Amino acid sequence: MTDRPTREDYRWQLDIPTRWMDCDAYGHVNNAIYYAMMDQVVTVYILQAGVIAMGTSPSIGLCVSSACEFHRSIDFPQIVDARLRAGRVGGKSVRYEIGLFTPDEDAPAATGHFVHVYVDRQTRRPVELTAEQRAALSSIAIS
Repeated sequence: MTDRPTREDYRWQLDIPTRWMDCDAYGHVNNAIYYAMMDQVVTVYILQAGVIAMGTSPSIGLCVSSACEFHRSIDFPQIVDARLRAGRVGGKSVRYEIGLFTPDEDAPAATGHFVHVYVDRQTRRPVELTAEQRAALSSIAIS
């Protein structure tokens, strides 16, 4: 992601507070926590939007690719404005794109993505997205 998106470029938002335990020896939030925040915004959205239901959905999304670009540090205490959009909704997969923003900056502190392939819960074989899943994901799609 060379041109960093703004908050308005995303379709859904979740506030995530930083915790004291998130900090590393350098006094800022550790890089692994950025990934945890990105995973959290995706997971909260797909549960709230009904893309999956914990333990009962016939299909689940497995992460097959992820990336994070770190643009500046996130500190404690801060409320991270986690933003989400679907960069691509395919037949069996979705590319979730995330921006992590701090209150004092318009540009994201980090940008990243997860690609989920939806598979049958039992067989782990790829399956087509259902109409309901597609509708929920289309509401945050950018294309």
